[in-house]
This record gives sequence, C-alpha cells and structure tokens, in this order.
Amino acid sequence: MRLTPRLIPRLTSLRWGSFLIAALVLAGCRVPSGSGGGTATRSAIASAGERSSGDLVVATSARVGSVDPVRASTFGATQLLSAIGDPLYRLDDDGGLLPALAAELPRVSSDGLTVTIPLRRDVLFHDGTSFDAAAMVFSLERFLAIGTLSYLLDERIEAVRASGSHELELRLRRPTTVLPQLLSTINLTPVSPQAYRDYGDRALSDRFVGTGPYRLSFFSDQQQRLEPFERYWGERPRNAGIVLVSLGNSTALFGAMGSGEVDVLLSTGLHEDHQQALERRAELGELREGRGPALEIGYITLHTQQPPFIDPELRQALVHSLDRQLISERVSQGLRSPLRDLVPPAVSGTSRQIWPAYDPDRARSLFRQAGYCDGRVLELPLTFRSNIPSDRLMVLTWQAQLARDLGDCIALQPNGMESTTVYRQLGEGAFAAVMLDWRGAVRDPEAYLFPLLSCSEAEGEHCLRGESALSGSFWTAPGLQRDLLRSEGLTGSERLELLRSIEERTAAAAPYLPLWLVTPRAWAQPRLETPRFDGNGRLLLQELQSLP
Repeated sequence: MRLTPRLIPRLTSLRWGSFLIAALVLAGCRVPSGSGGGTATRSAIASAGERSSGDLVVATSARVGSVDPVRASTFGATQLLSAIGDPLYRLDDDGGLLPALAAELPRVSSDGLTVTIPLRRDVLFHDGTSFDAAAMVFSLERFLAIGTLSYLLDERIEAVRASGSHELELRLRRPTTVLPQLLSTINLTPVSPQAYRDYGDRALSDRFVGTGPYRLSFFSDQQQRLEPFERYWGERPRNAGIVLVSLGNSTALFGAMGSGEVDVLLSTGLHEDHQQALERRAELGELREGRGPALEIGYITLHTQQPPFIDPELRQALVHSLDRQLISERVSQGLRSPLRDLVPPAVSGTSRQIWPAYDPDRARSLFRQAGYCDGRVLELPLTFRSNIPSDRLMVLTWQAQLARDLGDCIALQPNGMESTTVYRQLGEGAFAAVMLDWRGAVRDPEAYLFPLLSCSEAEGEHCLRGESALSGSFWTAPGLQRDLLRSEGLTGSERLELLRSIEERTAAAAPYLPLWLVTPRAWAQPRLETPRFDGNGRLLLQELQSLP
C-alpha cells in the first residue's frame, strides 16, 4: 500500500514505527511479536509457596489483588474464587441453572417478591465449621454492605433471612427474572462466619475460608497455591493441587508454556500472535486446547454530550466507518469475532447483528451532512489502554483503514493511556471516544445492558447520574430506564423482544460501537486432558488431570 502524508499520526505520543506496524497490518502483512521481556524461570514459578511434585502450574497474566468475595471483580480473582468457593447455583455449558450449595432450584412466591432457597446439609467450611442458612445470611449481608459489586443485589433485595436451619429467604424490592443467574455469581460464595467474625465491615484480602473443592494454602498477588479440601461435599479435584502463577507479559507466558515450566496456560493477556501459535501447536497435537463461552465484548464509548459527538449523525457516520471484519483479521488473525451487538450471542442465544455493517459510502454521506469532507477533516482523539496490546493495534489499524477509505473526512488521533487512569477518569467525561471491554457479572442480557444504559437521573437524552454516566457515554432516552426496569419482571419471548428493542434504540443513537467478541482459551501440555470451562467462562481447575 502507498503511505500518504494523511496516514501519518498527528500525535507525537505515537512514533512512526507504531504507525508502520498498523500500515503493514492493514496491508495484510504478518507482524511478529517482540522477543523482549524474557522468559519464565523455574525459580519464578517455584516462588508460589511450597510446590509439591504433583501440583499443576496454571499461568495467566491476571494478578489477584484480593481474594475476598466482597472485593473480587477481576477475571483473575473470580477464577481463583471459583476453585476455592462454591456458588448457590452453577451454569451448565448452555447457561442453564444447576443447584450447587442450593439443594434445589429457587421457589418464587405468586407475587414474585419472596424467593425461598433450600440449602445442602452436608457442606463444611475449610475451617471445619458447618455451612447453614445463618452462614449464607452472614455472607450475603456482608456482600450487600461492603461488596464492590453490591449493586448487583442492593437495588433488588430488600432483606435476607434464615427461614429454617438450611433454608434461605430473600425478600425482593420488585420481581426480577434475572435473580437465579445473579445467584450463580461466585462473588456470593459463602465465607465462614467464625473466620470472618472480625471482618464483617472490612475486607480480608489475603486469606479465604470457604466451601470450595480447594483450600487456599498460599496467597500473594502473583502466586496462589490450592490444595484439595479433604472434606469437600462434592466431587474431589482430579489433581493433587494447583499453583496459579501470574507472569508479567505475553512473551514470558508463551515461553514458559513452550519450555514446559507451565502445565496449563490461559489466554488472558496473551498477544494474538502467541495465541495463534499455540492454536497451531494444538492442531498438530502438541498441545490440548479448550475454549469457553465468548462472554467478553470489546467496544468504543462515544461521549454524546460534548462535541463532536453531541451530533447523532456524526455518531452514525462513525458506526458505518468501522470495518470490523478487517480489524478482526488484521489485529487478531480472526481469533476475535466481529460483533454488532452489545449482548454476546452466547448470552442472547442468537447473533442479532443490530448495529449497522461497514458502509463507507453511507459514512461519507453522513460525514458530509455533519459538515465534514470536501476540505474539512474531523480530527478525532481516540483513547486506548496502552498496557493492552490488542487495543493499541486495533486503534492503529482503524486509523490506517479510515485514512484509506475516508481520509478526506476523518483523521483518527490515537492517545494511549494506562488502563487504571482510563477507568478513573471515565465517569468524569474525560474522553470523546475511548476503547474498553466488558464482561457481564452474570450470563444474562441485563448484565450487559444495565451497566451501559441504566440512568437514575436524566435531562432529555443527557444522563446526569447512573451507569450510563459512569460508562462515559452520558446517553439515555425518554422511557429507556422505564423499559430496562420493566424487562426485569418479564420472561420468555416478551422479555427478549423488549431487550432487543432497547438495543435497537441504542444502535440508532450510537453512544457505543460494539467491536469484537473474545473467546477464552486454555492450552494444556499433551500429557493432560483437554481443559474445560464452566458456563460463566472460568476454567474448571478441579477437572485438570493427566491422561490415563
């Protein structure tokens, strides 16, 4: 391809070399990852406490800041909790509800406001104390009081109580069909009231006493050791123990898997070229690859209450200018699927393709209607998370694609920023456009629509307070919040049709641009069984085992 002056980035924060990568990617050239960063060493992995010879080493890039269910919100933390704690309900591969600590499915009163949950009677905590309804009430009230994700329940649950020694009763503020899925979240896993007696109003970050198949014997933010719990109520782990290790970068993770220092490697944080290399090795029988449900979406948020995106036509122009298929192929070699919905197909049950497809002619027409092209170029700052490689390559690729197709109308100005800074400033309205990702806390459409669209205080289409403001779009519409709340009380096709109409309204206003869908993967050494994921997209550590 020919590099024209219009293709040169206008921000000095991006050097020419970065843009050259994007140009090569757009042209279809293969760009290998760097060899910097070093490889993992056995001493680094062995630092995860005292590793026994039978332990399996599972590596990821995700660090765990806290193991307390009231603070766990990252993938790494919930992955760890899923092995050392139990939910009330589990999800099968298709998202169906299965009792875990609950003895049967929830019973709902005729008015939809009282939910009764019988509990198992054969469960012990890791400290040997018995699990019962009082312990579940203690854990739920603690989560509601200090939980980072307490918003999942506090607007829905009015009170919790033990209606029997092993019977839990929930009193709801309003009927909600999503409650069973909410009760499958691992953040609601019970903790021992005895062990957490002094932590009712504060987090216990580095220890955990729950009911899961493993007990936590060593914890740091980079390493955790899990030992099978001898008195576990359910099926025992199929391995002698797990060492979870966080390595600093993709090259280190990839190298550790290749050298055999790691037994199982999760795809979180891996560069796409490393993932593709591992996928090829799996096709050759050199590794075993498992895949989970695709529950993570990548998207772009547009600030709809400040120029230039206060103009809805300009937002629509950007929707039509996004070549998702090209970006998926060039950035991820097809590992990330193009997405034109806010709700993943694994959650909604179908790929609905609600957002418009790539159409540069329509984009040009809309840009012209907004006063651009023909001598006036929209210079658009797009913020991306500089510590996430796929973000950077996506933005650079889109920049080159726009320059090729619509360079007389729009010029993208990439602006890299560390992710924690992005999250801190997002609700302050700091970004005209910013690239983000989202993974719903539960497997339900509501877990994707409410966090992006819910608004508790609005003026017209301006959300003043609520999740839409916190997400950085500040967009709402008359009646939208009412419909979101109404969907909670509906079931079946009526609910799905209402949720679809909410997405259609959102697509027409375009405060968000869905981009791609991320499928979690795990690779195991060939001597092990193929890794499996649960319905919430977490690796089933207890099922990892050697081949017969």
